[in-house]
Amino acid sequence: MAGAFEIVVFVVVGLAVVIGLLTLRGRGGSYDGIGAGAFALSDERDGEGGAAPEDAEAELRQLVAARNLRRERRGEAPLDVAAELAALTGGDGAAGSGAAAVDPELRAEVRALVEARNERRLRAGRAPLDVEAEVARELRLLGGG
Repeated sequence: MAGAFEIVVFVVVGLAVVIGLLTLRGRGGSYDGIGAGAFALSDERDGEGGAAPEDAEAELRQLVAARNLRRERRGEAPLDVAAELAALTGGDGAAGSGAAAVDPELRAEVRALVEARNERRLRAGRAPLDVEAEVARELRLLGGG
């Protein structure tokens, strides 16, 4: 009787291993899609720098208008939304505005960061970024240009 029990245990364990391996192999890319999709946040940039410039400016305009509305509700003097928007975007909102005021050492450091990012992208098989455009974008994000 003990011999039959051992055979049954080995057969059941063997079948469980085979079924587990087949399930693992047949899963496809179901786990690869976790965290991806339209609403996923990503650390890597796709070279587009996030939202389109006109969308970003429209959102910034909405934020400044909302801040102005809160000031008015508190009884404070309203601000000029266009002037605030120009101050936040560095003048006319163009990509290169204020570029002359940036510290050369900061620009060199940001350039090195962008070039290192490009090397990582190339190693990963992705398209490289435009270095000048990415440096200007990073400086805008830092508030330096």
